[in-house]
Amino acid sequence: MNAQKRHEIFARLQAENPHPTTELNWNTPFELLAAVLLSAQATDVGVNKATARLYPVANTPQAIIDLGIDELKAHIKTIGLYNTKAENLMKTCHILVNQHGGEVPDTRQALEALPGVGRKTANVILNTAFGQPTMAVDTHIFRVSNRTGIAKGKDVVEVEQKLLRHVPKGFLHDAHHWLILHGRYTCIARKPRCGSCIIEDLCDYKDKTELA
Repeated sequence: MNAQKRHEIFARLQAENPHPTTELNWNTPFELLAAVLLSAQATDVGVNKATARLYPVANTPQAIIDLGIDELKAHIKTIGLYNTKAENLMKTCHILVNQHGGEVPDTRQALEALPGVGRKTANVILNTAFGQPTMAVDTHIFRVSNRTGIAKGKDVVEVEQKLLRHVPKGFLHDAHHWLILHGRYTCIARKPRCGSCIIEDLCDYKDKTELA
């Protein structure tokens, strides 16, 4: 895929959705961090229901520490793997209070040192909370990037590096969200909805469907 075609793809995605963002509900960097930690193998809808119960009671690292592990688990028990997630979130809160003044750090190294935070989660925080041009490659972005030909790679790190290299700079900040949403609602895993896809004519996928 050439640079002109990539530019047109992102221009169309931007025209359709000028201000994309995460579907997780958050108001502060910590609320976003906690929501992303809770979102592994869970839907955004499910996480939002849990944080709607948790955040009015505790939405800062110190408040969650004061809440205690048992109460934290009670508030998020509707989410899969909630025991492990609660433990990681509590450990993260202690680190944030003890090492970062209760604030979420804005560097990859500091974020990846937090329990339960890997490269993808760090990229989400850096991009969405702090406006850095990172690319959090999840299953949706990996599929869309390879299927369309925007950035082909054997693993998520290779796809991430190619996206950072090939996405036009003017679109880089929002590209992560456009690709996730495109994979979640249009370029879905089993039967992509090529018939209603705004970039169908630019996509390299050979087995296009007529689904709308």
